[in-house]
Amino acid sequence: MSKIWLANPEAHDFPAAIDYLELLMPLKEATALVEELKKVKTKNKKAKDILRASELPLLPKENIHVTANLEKFKNGKKLSPLLLVRSGGKLIIADGYHRICASYYLSEDLEVPCRIV
Repeated sequence: MSKIWLANPEAHDFPAAIDYLELLMPLKEATALVEELKKVKTKNKKAKDILRASELPLLPKENIHVTANLEKFKNGKKLSPLLLVRSGGKLIIADGYHRICASYYLSEDLEVPCRIV
């Protein structure tokens, strides 16, 4: 697992999560959730379970960002854990949608590191 994943999210993942979450909720709430994400421990969850819980479609391998992440995996570049938020009975992928899709193509049972609030 440590061969393809970083232990912690990269600094630029947190502002990206705020940008996305602000589309779904007020900025103050989005910022507070991301501050929580900075503090929680990283957990591992299966790629298939994350996709099912998020109710998002699996993007095709041909998607430019999915392809880029698959190439990173292939070339040994480590990727950031996902940033996930539970809200209103739904799972929101605040950052990492393309990474989870790429992960699924490696194996739907792949353990994917993520932070969840």
